Amino acid sequence: MKVRIYYEDTDAGGVVYHARYIHFFERARTEFLREKGLSVGELHNAGSIFPVVRLTVEFRAPALLDDLVRVETEVLEVGKTSFTLGQRILRDVDNKLLVEGQVTLVCVGPGMKAKRLPSELVQVLKVA
Repeated sequence: MKVRIYYEDTDAGGVVYHARYIHFFERARTEFLREKGLSVGELHNAGSIFPVVRLTVEFRAPALLDDLVRVETEVLEVGKTSFTLGQRILRDVDNKLLVEGQVTLVCVGPGMKAKRLPSELVQVLKVA
């Protein structure tokens, strides 16, 4: 997924504010699943939500105002109730690695009780 860096994404120095990268990761995860035919909204409506239970982020270099960046997402691990994705943000013009991270999401239902991942999600994640 490509993202243009706007003024609202930056701090006073014109550098992307660190928390904005987490927003970019979130959007890219949603689009990653959408490209594979799954809707986070439909999964939610069917009773499965996916809170983040672990997130690690390493900042390598800054993105700047007006940069075009690319967010890449890959499946690292699929468990019974959770899955882990690797994500990277690269500057599009030169492929410079700016940020990389890993995120683990757990599937929960009503009452925030962990439950098995939906079978259609497992199929998508195991093929990706």
